[in-house]
Amino acid sequence: VLRFWEPQQYFVVVGYSNKVEREVRRGACKKNGVPIFRRISGGGTVLQGPGCLNFSLILKADRSPFLRTISQSNRFLMENQKSALQPLLTLPVEIRGATDLVLNGKKFSGNAQRRKKSFFLFHGTFLLDFDLALVEALLPTPSRQPAYRQNRSHENFLTNLPLSPEKVKEALKKIWSATQNLEKVPSPQIKQLATTRYCDPNWN
Repeated sequence: VLRFWEPQQYFVVVGYSNKVEREVRRGACKKNGVPIFRRISGGGTVLQGPGCLNFSLILKADRSPFLRTISQSNRFLMENQKSALQPLLTLPVEIRGATDLVLNGKKFSGNAQRRKKSFFLFHGTFLLDFDLALVEALLPTPSRQPAYRQNRSHENFLTNLPLSPEKVKEALKKIWSATQNLEKVPSPQIKQLATTRYCDPNWN
């Protein structure tokens, strides 16, 4: 299953094991009315909002021998994401860190995964027309960072991808052979999880 969604408002999402007090400027978020949520997957803290294109990809763990471990699946998935986008760009797309896509040394896509016994979730964000200055205002320098970041500020580390959401969606649908619409969306379960877990202040 391949799902796309585009946020209509700003909010912060911390990784599963992140500490909000360390990774978020809580006072600035409160002042700007930006809520803070926690996701089920690992990785760092991000700011979401208009100008982001998000995707969620759910695959069977036995779909390929390259999906058996976290490191194998990260490499396999990132190579496919890179291959999908490269024909649309003149600059070379690079894979840096474990799950970052980069142009000219600057990150435009971050990704994470959550593994279960038979399936796993791989999801991420593409920065397309995002307010990068707002990231600096709401998030401090992360406590953990890939070596290639070299302690750069958010504004000097991040970049927007010069593509439309439609072009990125079509490229990903093609690379993952997502050719049919999902007929039965589990909306009641999604709503229940959002209410009982992901909107629970104790979880976040």
